[in-house]
Amino acid sequence: MYKVVRRDEIVPNVHIIEIEAPGIAEKARPGQFVLIVPDETGERVPFSISDWNVEKGTITIFFLEVGISTSKMARINSGGALYSVSGPLGKPTRIDKFGSIVCGGGCYGIGAVYPIARAMKKAGNTVTTIIEARSAYLIYLEEQLKEVSDKVIVGTADGSRGSKGMVPDVLTELVKNGEKIDRSYFVGCTFMMMNCSNITRPYNIKTLVALNPIMVDGTGMCGCCRVTVGGETKFACVDGPEFDGHKVDWEEMFKRKSIYLENEAMAYQNYRCQESVVGKDI
Repeated sequence: MYKVVRRDEIVPNVHIIEIEAPGIAEKARPGQFVLIVPDETGERVPFSISDWNVEKGTITIFFLEVGISTSKMARINSGGALYSVSGPLGKPTRIDKFGSIVCGGGCYGIGAVYPIARAMKKAGNTVTTIIEARSAYLIYLEEQLKEVSDKVIVGTADGSRGSKGMVPDVLTELVKNGEKIDRSYFVGCTFMMMNCSNITRPYNIKTLVALNPIMVDGTGMCGCCRVTVGGETKFACVDGPEFDGHKVDWEEMFKRKSIYLENEAMAYQNYRCQESVVGKDI
């Protein structure tokens, strides 16, 4: 069992959870992830590592409540426990002095780009971070990102905060205005990462995306997380999760991710119905 030091809903449907896992905290690097099993009957779900503290022996992740496992996690109070936490998994982000870096994140990806921006800034790069949300009340981590970025640009779909538009819209303006970008990183929904990759392609801007396909074991044995990159089959868990966004077969990615959407929606609805009937978490 892994102790939960903190679990809070920081904006609607987005939670922060700090977990006591000294072994993982000691080895964690930007771009890596963990697999969490909330309880004995839970599934293994991947989550990007957003921060770690070696002295405290903790790791921090941000997650959205979208299914049964994340619903269970969202109901764990500080001082509670998770059944299993495995990691760190995946290849770390390559950190070096590249020049001008753009990091873009949406939803859980806002938290996931934080360690990348921090490490890139520490390596001597000029870092511009773009974060997106549907509306101002869904923006989080802005102040922390300002501390590790030279510039933070907020985009909202309804225009209630910052620029009207999302990460791809802000990115389009940057490249059209001749902003120097040597390398870019995007973490969040598949549609956003694909659009950003399409925007940077004509400008030959090196673009890395953290793919989030269906995953089970996280060690390359099950093959569920396979993706096609540059015409070759790769496993997101061991070959990624970061890949060249210009080489990803996005059509295949969307198809594979949507295979179980209907089943997941039905399972989550049934879970919530049972929970309401018994009047407590199940």
